Amino acid sequence: MKYNYILFGLLAILLSSCSKKKIEATQVCTAPAYPAHPKASRFQDVLDTYTQKGLPGIALLVRDGQGTWAGASGMADIEKGILMQPCHISKVASITKIFIATLAFRLAEQGKLDIDAPVKSYLDADQLKNIANADQVTVRQLLNHTTGIYDVIEDNSFYLDVLNNPPRHRNQEDILRFVRGKEAAFAPGEGPGYSNTNTLLLSMIIDKIGGKPHQQLLHDEVIDRLQLKNTYYYYHDALPEDKVAQGYYDLYNNGNIENLSSYNTGSGNGYTGLYSNVFDLLTFIDALLISKTLVSPASLQQMLTFNPKEEEDSDRLLGPGVMKDFIHRSNNEYAYGHRGRDLAYSADLFYFPEKDQVMVLIVNYGTDGDSRLRPTFYDLRTAVIDAMMQ
Repeated sequence: MKYNYILFGLLAILLSSCSKKKIEATQVCTAPAYPAHPKASRFQDVLDTYTQKGLPGIALLVRDGQGTWAGASGMADIEKGILMQPCHISKVASITKIFIATLAFRLAEQGKLDIDAPVKSYLDADQLKNIANADQVTVRQLLNHTTGIYDVIEDNSFYLDVLNNPPRHRNQEDILRFVRGKEAAFAPGEGPGYSNTNTLLLSMIIDKIGGKPHQQLLHDEVIDRLQLKNTYYYYHDALPEDKVAQGYYDLYNNGNIENLSSYNTGSGNGYTGLYSNVFDLLTFIDALLISKTLVSPASLQQMLTFNPKEEEDSDRLLGPGVMKDFIHRSNNEYAYGHRGRDLAYSADLFYFPEKDQVMVLIVNYGTDGDSRLRPTFYDLRTAVIDAMMQ
């Protein structure tokens, strides 16, 4: 997800008295034990360096030919003094999209969904009313972000709604009212242009064709199938009371981070809302991209077919629910997976196929806005991969 933080900056002081309900206070958790990894001290040094630079808490898991390493640094809950641990659960934001895409391809394999069918064959005219391009695009174009449909996360009125009532649970129709009547970004089939609205519409399609609500199908076909015991699709799933790391952001742009754990930017509507930890995310990406047990070879081939055009100011390529990231690194150090960016949390879930390595990175700080710590987060990503590859 991406946010226009100009509005947040202008309105934050005016709205400072708004409700700031937080995730329940985080408690200590117990992480699984792994054999010693030869790069353990190096990985830990990287994490410690970047929490010392201001990131509140970091959890990292790396799996390579020498084993699996999981560790953490910093704080899961600054107010309570709880140290961050890899077993803590965090919001992983747009990583939700790769889960929803996996569900879509599983439904296609069951004959319930035609990936190349027009969206209008599934959603009626009232549902698509005044959504530019929506009646001209296919399900595949929703998945690979070539619809041009207006991204709700670009809408100032949507931000204002979030700021006025941070913890409110917004459903699909609540969110689409900020999309209706807005101009498309480009003509159907052009782009790419990342839009959270695409995955929201996909969730609506799955609701209609799957025989169950998409949240139940997500559990049946992915979460429960893989026995992901620490993965929750909020707001449909209640979050555990004491396992979720608090999330932070420099909302006032004054160098002080605020606890924004419960600021809800549309959770549970396809494009965000997944909460998980590094261990469950490893299980998922292994099943999808390495063991290849979640979707058929034909489906996986489609998911790994990327638009050759980069997004503007980006170093990634977009496919149907999957990103090809780090494409400008040398020595074939690109990766398949997805980024997650939300107001108070960030995450990366990637498999490096040429190196047979997995990186799962979670930070309890919102890094898609232009704050002082945003470049620190991106430097952290680079430092982690450098340590993995050297």
